Amino acid sequence: VAGGVSVSGNDSDYDDDDDSNPHGRVHETYFIQRKRNNHQKHHQHDRARQKFDSLFRKLTKDSPIESTVIDVQNRQLFVPHASLECDVAKFSFYDLCGRAKGAADYLAIGERFHTVFVEDVPALTFHETNLARRWITFVDAMYECRVKLVVCAETAPEEMFRVEGEG
Repeated sequence: VAGGVSVSGNDSDYDDDDDSNPHGRVHETYFIQRKRNNHQKHHQHDRARQKFDSLFRKLTKDSPIESTVIDVQNRQLFVPHASLECDVAKFSFYDLCGRAKGAADYLAIGERFHTVFVEDVPALTFHETNLARRWITFVDAMYECRVKLVVCAETAPEEMFRVEGEG
């Protein structure tokens, strides 16, 4: 969806060989790992992770995946997983938001890669304001750079920020 977000719940299908999709466009960009009971949690996590990883392999065309660095304002920003051939990168949520980073870092990522995968995105509470602010800044930067953002998260986007005692 141009300028929007495509959200995939637990029961939607992703078909790598979908003939109705001749241009290889991404059907799903947000994979949800909902947590309910232990059996459901494990099954849904596995399914979301499989779909996420499959899409990463498809978009990187099985090219070599390696770590790299991006120069940002006389500093080096570490990128843990990247296909330099395909201009696709993959980070964990904590790689991006768990350390002090700002808009310049995120814009540099967006200027270098046309598609960015982010895994292990948690639901955030009121007490995690730095993580939430960095996440919002990151998403804004990807939007500004017109980057395709593929996310594997614990919750749907509208449920990501929780006040303690909810849910």
